[in-house]
Amino acid sequence: MERRTRAEGLSSLSWLEELWPGAGGAGEGSTVIRFGQDICVDLAAASSREWLETNGLGGYSSSTITGLNTRRYHGLLVAATKPPVGRVVMLSKLEESFTIEGRRYELSTNQYPGALHPQGHKSQTGFRLDPFPTFTYEVEGVVIEKTVFMPHGENTSIIQYKFQVPGSRFQEECDDTANCSFELRPLVAFRDYHSLMHENGALDPQVWTEDGLATIRPYADLPALHFAHEADEINPAAFWYRNFVYAEEQMRGFEFKEDLFSPFALRFDLRGREGVTLIASTERREGVSADQYRRAEIERRRQVIEHAHDDEFETALVRAADQFIVARGDRKTIIAGYHWFSDWGRDTMIALPGLTLSTNRPEIARSILHEFARHASRGMLPNRFPDAGEQPEYNTVDATLWFFEAVRALLEQAADEAFVRDTLYDVLVEIIGWHVRGTRYNIHVDDDGLLYAGEEGVQLTWMDAKVGDWVVTPRRGLAVEIQALWYNALRVMADLAATFKDEANRSLYAEMAEKSGKSFNRLFWNEEAGCLYDVIDGDTRDASIRPNQIFAVSLKHSMLSEEKAKSIVAVVERELLTPYGLRSLSPGDSQYRPSYRGDSLSRDGAYHQGTVWAWLMGPFINAYLKVNGGSEESREQAGRWLSGFQAHLSEAGLGQISEIFDAEPPHTPRGCIAQAWSVGEILRAVKAIRQFS
Repeated sequence: MERRTRAEGLSSLSWLEELWPGAGGAGEGSTVIRFGQDICVDLAAASSREWLETNGLGGYSSSTITGLNTRRYHGLLVAATKPPVGRVVMLSKLEESFTIEGRRYELSTNQYPGALHPQGHKSQTGFRLDPFPTFTYEVEGVVIEKTVFMPHGENTSIIQYKFQVPGSRFQEECDDTANCSFELRPLVAFRDYHSLMHENGALDPQVWTEDGLATIRPYADLPALHFAHEADEINPAAFWYRNFVYAEEQMRGFEFKEDLFSPFALRFDLRGREGVTLIASTERREGVSADQYRRAEIERRRQVIEHAHDDEFETALVRAADQFIVARGDRKTIIAGYHWFSDWGRDTMIALPGLTLSTNRPEIARSILHEFARHASRGMLPNRFPDAGEQPEYNTVDATLWFFEAVRALLEQAADEAFVRDTLYDVLVEIIGWHVRGTRYNIHVDDDGLLYAGEEGVQLTWMDAKVGDWVVTPRRGLAVEIQALWYNALRVMADLAATFKDEANRSLYAEMAEKSGKSFNRLFWNEEAGCLYDVIDGDTRDASIRPNQIFAVSLKHSMLSEEKAKSIVAVVERELLTPYGLRSLSPGDSQYRPSYRGDSLSRDGAYHQGTVWAWLMGPFINAYLKVNGGSEESREQAGRWLSGFQAHLSEAGLGQISEIFDAEPPHTPRGCIAQAWSVGEILRAVKAIRQFS
């Protein structure tokens, strides 16, 4: 059998190009992300790049570009058992081996204490996101291409392998070989995605086999996992694989070793075949066509991006936005970030305009707003739906206020007055009433018309880090962005009341806004610094220079004069702006922390004390364009500020935008590899630049 040594000799198009002409790197608006052998064999470089597939239910598939799992959250099938929560790592990974003429080659890569085994990355020639994660290997002249994807709306992962010999047909070459086979050995965890698995006697090792189907149910309180396959042989030998090391967990100061169970192995005779497919699912999927699944998912994604502007960056952001939109019952919600966040009220309302309206999907915006309105309680929207599916938590002051801005954005872009009047208006009126009367956590309107919030030991604003009993940034009292949001909400309500002929409330809300605006200008202006105080509590004025003041300029309705607005934008630009967003605290402050790393105490202590937040670039650009009248020069400058994010799409979470970055160069990405409000606000900012033109 003739051997070839260069994978570049493979002349076939990518699977995406075969199914979707004009894509796969060849077509208009292509946003394929690629890495060559030089990156794949460098584990430090490869491990810093992670891929993510999602299923529209809150479940996902994710790992690094070599398949080396570095987090407890990595897995080929992380199922949302109570969509969008109840996430369980079912299939952690596959041990893959290719045998040719009696020689066995391992394709997977694992880290154990003091050892890397196997080292399949040394045979890896490339990785691309095209649009699915696709890995290429070369073994004795045979090119192996592996693709992972998830069908929308199912807890299902499909893993496909394709074998080719450049310049000839693999089937013909393999038929000349007595031993040409492929083996897949599943490694399963079956545990909550925040936890780790260790060898135990409670696991049920039984495997139920039928023609083309193998089923396991290691624990009775979790769903079964079905493996649909076309293997020639099932090896029933079962093993525990002990002491996998997850480097990211170790770096973050968490438990980092795990044992995984392998219930069987599947052997495929490759003579007469050019490919192998495995479907892992919580549903029986034997006899289904993986190619039909793939075509359907490619078509679904094509429809998502078809209304995007003819721009690679924007197209990539629209694709990224789609990964956060998930089901909650019969309606939609937004996952705040991958891998570990569920749907949070604050994040959802902030991200909603960018993820749904900037992507021309107003029907999803309506569904999300309707769903959250259903959960309003005592004038508050839930801040978080817990992972285990318990009752929602109501412990934020700003999520509810961002709700008003999301409604305003919907009306501005979709002009859907009937939906707002029939579904949301009464809820909005009730929310204002509760804030006037007072609700949880001492949230109430003061005599001066400003909104007070906070009690000892709680954190109610977006700067909500807490370690034990230590609230890092309590911000109790009158927080600057809360007043900006409150004023904006009152103006939105006055406009809605006028639209709906509710004159009594129109007059009331206009008077409340006027009173709030006057008090704000009297109390919050810091003449010496030329910007706004961050928090006022009685006679105490916090002069920390933080990004929260930018919302007093960026929101649709502002109570500030043009002169003050320009001064605020200048201070924020000078003290806080970086290529990846705004610092959460000025470097000149004694509490400033330049990097987000170490154990939980160190990280949470830096979370809002200097760490850069990508989502804040959106409101900053909004404010910058406003104070400069949307001039051509300001739009060009705003575009330059956003350019760093285009390169970032090939770092950290591939095709995504990270949650946070270190405050100092090189601004290493940290936190979640994919954050909803990061993507939403950058996408909205891209649209805003165009709208000002």
